Amino acid sequence: MEVILREEIEKLGTRGQVVTVASGYARNFLLPRRLAVPATDSNKKIVEQERQAHLRKDAKLQGDAQELAKLMSSVTLSFTHKVGENDHLFGSVTSKDIADALVVKGYNIDRRKIDLHDPIKQLGTYQVGVKLHKDVTVQIPVTVLKEE
Repeated sequence: MEVILREEIEKLGTRGQVVTVASGYARNFLLPRRLAVPATDSNKKIVEQERQAHLRKDAKLQGDAQELAKLMSSVTLSFTHKVGENDHLFGSVTSKDIADALVVKGYNIDRRKIDLHDPIKQLGTYQVGVKLHKDVTVQIPVTVLKEE
């Protein structure tokens, strides 16, 4: 069955693309969740209009994210924690801590957009990525210091 995708679906296709899928997959998964529509001439026109509107909106969001990245490039964060032997922290610095510190600096960033694979548990300076848009990421230096 041929369908037109309304959203990007991993390992299947991108928004506005015409793909051939099993009829059961289309009927039971794609169509009820409004992820796709049947491939008719009228649906092709409607989906193309939606795709153009989405591209315009995405371009605006990307531009806003690039401006925010320029502003955030000068931000540095510093945390002080108690440490034990071998400069190992009691506790850790997590993405939530970084998000809270960014709010204090005036940047309201969701903690899920902070690219910190594991919490920071050692003293030192780290580069932490903040994903502002799917194509825009800014690196912020995070310094963890010993509490006196």
